[in-house]
Amino acid sequence: IVSGAKPVYVPLIEPDFTFDPDALRSAFSDKTKAIIINTPHNPSGKVFTREELEYISDLCNEFDVLVATDEIYEHILYDGAQHVSPAAVPGLENRTITINSLSKTYSATGWRVGWAIAPAEISAAIRKVHDFLTVGAPAPLQEAGVTALGMHHDYYTKLASFYHDKRDVLLDAVTKAGFVPFKPMGAYYMLTDISTFGYPDDMDFAVHLVKDIGIAVVPGRAFYSEPECAATKLRFAFCKTQPTLDEAIRRLQSLVKG
Repeated sequence: IVSGAKPVYVPLIEPDFTFDPDALRSAFSDKTKAIIINTPHNPSGKVFTREELEYISDLCNEFDVLVATDEIYEHILYDGAQHVSPAAVPGLENRTITINSLSKTYSATGWRVGWAIAPAEISAAIRKVHDFLTVGAPAPLQEAGVTALGMHHDYYTKLASFYHDKRDVLLDAVTKAGFVPFKPMGAYYMLTDISTFGYPDDMDFAVHLVKDIGIAVVPGRAFYSEPECAATKLRFAFCKTQPTLDEAIRRLQSLVKG
């Protein structure tokens, strides 16, 4: 939007947050320049399958479209889900801009150190823009990043296990409190339906949780283009220390009707 592009939104369909192939196709035209993909997905935890990405590849080749893919949660996966990078899908090798960072995988969100991988022609344009925006990340943080990227494979296995346990604990707690959660297959967020609580919209209920229960969540409207889709949604984040998560769960119990 900042660049002057006009977004065309294609909603993901509950409960597994796949897309309607016909709806996606209808969003493509001779004016389409790029599609933005986030996998694993925030806020739903959806992990796009190879079959879904192959369908996207067919469309991108038919309409000559680029793919901008945010894969920042690629190592945070559950229940056997497999991350498939669009750049590894046949037909998208030279169409994909892969965006990633140290933020989530290495618990360094405040550093804002990341990277983009793209075909040479696109990469050259990205570097020109980057040179006038940030020039470069602080050198000490880049050195720390080199160390992080050299972590043994065991680190990533433990990372996924660490968040898997937190996901399951929160899933049980929000269900008992009266929410209807959508079980995430990746990332460290949990989208929930709040219809059972009888609040008029997501913002009112989010404010109630902050003021009266002492829990901060993100209202659904932060993630939806259509207000009617957002009205019954809230997002929890479980990337917290265990004492913080335990206290949040204790507070959630006050929502349970006696």
